[in-house]
Amino acid sequence: MLWYHWLTIGAFLVCIIALMAHFIRLIYLGKPKDYSRKSGNVTKAVAYSATVAMIDHKESAYLHIPTYFAGMVYHIGTFVSFLLLLFFFINMILQITLPQWIVWVLIAGLSLSALCGFSLLIKRAVSKPMRSLSNADDFISNLLVSLFQLASVAYLLCSCKELSYYLSATILLLYMPVGKLKHLVYFFAARYHLGFFYGWRNVWPPKKPLQ
Repeated sequence: MLWYHWLTIGAFLVCIIALMAHFIRLIYLGKPKDYSRKSGNVTKAVAYSATVAMIDHKESAYLHIPTYFAGMVYHIGTFVSFLLLLFFFINMILQITLPQWIVWVLIAGLSLSALCGFSLLIKRAVSKPMRSLSNADDFISNLLVSLFQLASVAYLLCSCKELSYYLSATILLLYMPVGKLKHLVYFFAARYHLGFFYGWRNVWPPKKPLQ
């Protein structure tokens, strides 16, 4: 392996350790405490919070369908990009050759995802309401993830882009634990807390209307 491979592996280990520290802190804080009288099913509400509620009850998403769709594609592309990075490292040992059709599917999918990422970045910059709600971390996180996806596409197209690919991965991995991207850990806790709160009060899952 070359020096930038080791650099990325080091960044990955630092990222994992830091995210684990955030996770352990969440576990240490324990479950929510609610002193009101319980009237619902918390387990069902938590399941609803992490599934259906993310589709049709996500704040005002129904008012911004194109943006919501772009965000979904962008997040899927992000997960695929990280899985691809892990594959590249494993492949240094196993030497697996991906079928060409899979490579082209990845290129097409990640190109679309990167396009969605940059479009969301531009919208955040030009839309006054969104800009007023944003800070530097929002822009940096969006930019780093979008560049990493773009670097993934470039590397799939041409192995000569290997250095820029691993450097972009390194920067992103080191930034994850200190910026908003650490919501990779806090997202699950937030959905649990929402489910707990509304499930305890018998609000979630919503009741079916009477026929």
